[in-house]
Amino acid sequence: MAITKLNSFRQNLKDKRERDKLLSPSSSLTSSINGIKLEYSELPGFNHTFDYQNQTSFSSSGCFLNFQEWFLKLWKNVKIVALMAYGMGKSDPRKIIFSAKMGLALMLISLLMFLKEPLEDLSNYCVWAILTVVVVFEFSIGATLSKGFNRALGTLSAGGLALAMAELSELAGEWEEVVVIVGIFIVGSCVTYAKLYPTMKPYEYGFRVFLITYCFIEVSGYRTREFINTAVSRFLLIALGAGVSLVVNICIYPIWAGEDLHYLVAKNFADVAISLEGCISGYLNCVEYKRVPSKILTYQASDDPVYSGYRSAVQSSSQEDALVGFAVWEPPHGPYKRFKYPWKSYVKLSGALRHCAFMVMALHGCILAEIQAPAEKRQVFRCELQRVGNAGAAVLRELGNKVKNMEKLGSEDLLYEVHEAVEQLQKKVDKKSYLLVTSEKWEIGERFEEAVKEQTISTFSQHVKSLSDAAIHFDSLNLSRSWDDKTDNSEIKYEPPFGVPANSSDNQMPQLTHMLNKVDTVPEEDDSKTYESASALSLVTFTSLLIEFVARLENLVDLFGELSEVAKFKEPVDSPEAIEPVGLWSRFRRCFRSGKEDEYLFPR
Repeated sequence: MAITKLNSFRQNLKDKRERDKLLSPSSSLTSSINGIKLEYSELPGFNHTFDYQNQTSFSSSGCFLNFQEWFLKLWKNVKIVALMAYGMGKSDPRKIIFSAKMGLALMLISLLMFLKEPLEDLSNYCVWAILTVVVVFEFSIGATLSKGFNRALGTLSAGGLALAMAELSELAGEWEEVVVIVGIFIVGSCVTYAKLYPTMKPYEYGFRVFLITYCFIEVSGYRTREFINTAVSRFLLIALGAGVSLVVNICIYPIWAGEDLHYLVAKNFADVAISLEGCISGYLNCVEYKRVPSKILTYQASDDPVYSGYRSAVQSSSQEDALVGFAVWEPPHGPYKRFKYPWKSYVKLSGALRHCAFMVMALHGCILAEIQAPAEKRQVFRCELQRVGNAGAAVLRELGNKVKNMEKLGSEDLLYEVHEAVEQLQKKVDKKSYLLVTSEKWEIGERFEEAVKEQTISTFSQHVKSLSDAAIHFDSLNLSRSWDDKTDNSEIKYEPPFGVPANSSDNQMPQLTHMLNKVDTVPEEDDSKTYESASALSLVTFTSLLIEFVARLENLVDLFGELSEVAKFKEPVDSPEAIEPVGLWSRFRRCFRSGKEDEYLFPR
């Protein structure tokens, strides 16, 4: 069985876990054996309390109390849901507007049910128009156009194929049912297999509509023998539902996916900057978590501002992919007045930002780590670390503002300040490198210690050998006495071997025992210093991660420059090219410009 040594890494981890268990509320266990009250809180969310005194009174009015508790709980849940709904609408009013637009579109399309003339036949199939509005009407214009196109294309192609298979089945005569069933099997298998191809993922909804339309026309047309009427009616109603959805969605407070993508990327820059500043401040102020939150350990949403900042940037990848897939369908609008707008360049820029956010995540991991550098060593590099953190956060905020305002970079070097700060940090690390590594662990120190150990062991061996020789002489002396009892033993004098003192038997053994203990305690001293060395290297890790973050900023700035060129961003305000000639026509145009820009909130 391994023995945990004092001040070792394993011992420190064990002590910390024991403290966490003591601080955990789920580990408490309270019991009373006096017959009155028993309470156990081992399982969170359960309160095992049993009161023997109130058992009789509770039984007498149990039904009324149960109903009252149920009603109060229901009323409490209703208030909670109402508050949550109010908070969601207050955080993003566009959701309330979108809900009203959906209701308006359904109301308009439902009027077909009350039309008797001249669209009496179409009113019988108005359910297809209602289903189209429910399915096609999406939050953004791009999503509505994408689903509308997929639904129209799937319906049209499935209708044509269904009519062709209907003519073929009629020619089969008695084998008509077999042709219809086999045709449904073949078409369903082929379309499903084609849908699984990676490049066909954006058209998955169109494939589903294709299968539904084809099967519906084949089965219903076989019974009514009205293949053409069924196909045409379905296509017209789907087109009508998609048209109503598109008109209502575009004409009443349009919501653009491209605009959401634009502001989402700009918001991610600010979030990563907040996390970077929080990591630097927390590390220099020696912020220590008594217990790491379970949501952080399982990478779930948390209220920690440092954690939620970089997590929102990392987790936005799927949202950005969905938005860019819808944005490519949208026509030119607002400041994006050009066809084939480079929305994918926004995704590339956000990917470079995510690459920097990984370093911020690693910096936060140093704060959450089990091994922490001493506070006095952190304060030695405080000014340099603080300067690098502030300069890096300033670069991120500047890029975020440039993206939001669609403005190019100026003539000055955006990375000059942060590069200067990193150079000062590297010089300070080189100057104070002796603080980052334990002196006993240097190569020269190790060689000196090894030489001392070897010399000690060799000296110990020589002394042991000398004592062995001395013991042999003592044995021979005793034997000579036993051979001749009449011999005068006083004349026999023992001379110790060369290099061994005369009183070696009395004085050398305690010294050798001390030397042996000293050799044995060397590994124990090394183990006790392991935790100290690892804590010193923790500061090295934090510093190197911060330097790597600055190195990744260069790629981020380069990608922003590419985006500003292909997207035709405006020149910076301090640039001479951005100064417009002030004339009568310019002043007249400024009167009709909108002074404020819509901003959208993205709840975390």
